[in-house]
Amino acid sequence: MRLRSFVTAALAAVLAAGALAPPTPAAAATADRWGFAFVKDPTVPAWTVLDTSRQWGSWKTAFPAAWADGVKLAPGRFQVRFPQVGASSRGVPHVTPVNRTGHYCEVVRWFQSGADEIVDVQCHRPGGTREDTPFTVLWTTSSGVLPAGTSHAYVQWTSGVMVQSYNSTGAVNAVGPVGVGQYLVRLPGVGLAGVLAGDVQVTAVQPNAGPRRCKVNSWGAVGTEVQVYVFCYDQAGAAVNTDFVLSYHRRRPVIGSLGPPSYFGYLGTAVGGSTNDNSVLGVGANTVAAIAPAGRYLATLPQIGLKETHAQVVAQGAGGNYCHLTQPWTYTTNADVDVICFDNAGTVTPHRFLATFTSRL
Repeated sequence: MRLRSFVTAALAAVLAAGALAPPTPAAAATADRWGFAFVKDPTVPAWTVLDTSRQWGSWKTAFPAAWADGVKLAPGRFQVRFPQVGASSRGVPHVTPVNRTGHYCEVVRWFQSGADEIVDVQCHRPGGTREDTPFTVLWTTSSGVLPAGTSHAYVQWTSGVMVQSYNSTGAVNAVGPVGVGQYLVRLPGVGLAGVLAGDVQVTAVQPNAGPRRCKVNSWGAVGTEVQVYVFCYDQAGAAVNTDFVLSYHRRRPVIGSLGPPSYFGYLGTAVGGSTNDNSVLGVGANTVAAIAPAGRYLATLPQIGLKETHAQVVAQGAGGNYCHLTQPWTYTTNADVDVICFDNAGTVTPHRFLATFTSRL
């Protein structure tokens, strides 16, 4: 049955789900707490400091000497510790693998440990076996209403319920199922009227550490509301119900804070327009070039590659294909983000994607 046949019946469920989370009160105009990091080697000794050229966080203001570190727990299982920003299970994490072998990752859980925030990640090779891979990871939590012109929103879907929701306009987000492993996320007020704008990132969450992947099947604008269809898959490429987190950002970096960071950009290969934005040069400044083999792409985001930086990628389109980073991004002033996409068997295959990049400045 086509997805459209689910939508009408699903809208009522989505609206009901939105009532589960009231709008957040006005407080901070930026993300309350956040951190990003790159796990270059997931086999390092326990609590080794992670790559200091590709990590930063809100703790740096009060604790400039502190760094994010991590520990391997089991094959493919790694915990990242963001120091001095602990906030329980609030906020959302994202994770993107960095490899050429088709490994993929999901978040198992995130939690506070003492003063710190821990993000627990599980990675798999094609077929679902648990196996190590490098990856990028972020965590951010926000509150408050932002002035018009920029926006940030996120949701957490767990066990069939929207358990967490933030919308910088003060509006109420909504999530609801439209089929097995298929969900409609509605983010009111965050977009541009009638124009698709901003960037979406989605990450599967699996408390049992089973192999799961989620992606953006499609997304669109209804007035200023952004609507995203999230589809999730298991190791066989079959649609499967799972938990997930989704975040949206427009004219802001993926972590939600602004000024700093003031150097950030994002792009979507499917639609262009205001989904291709650069904080320095504006709409349409970023480029994507296909490179060998077919299914690999070089995204260039000019003039925003300054100091400590971060990238996230998610696939967009039909089917169980997925995309992530090929290798650590390079930058002088321009940021070159190397993206690769795979079919379910782990074969490199052309596919569309959404990518986002931020500097800490």
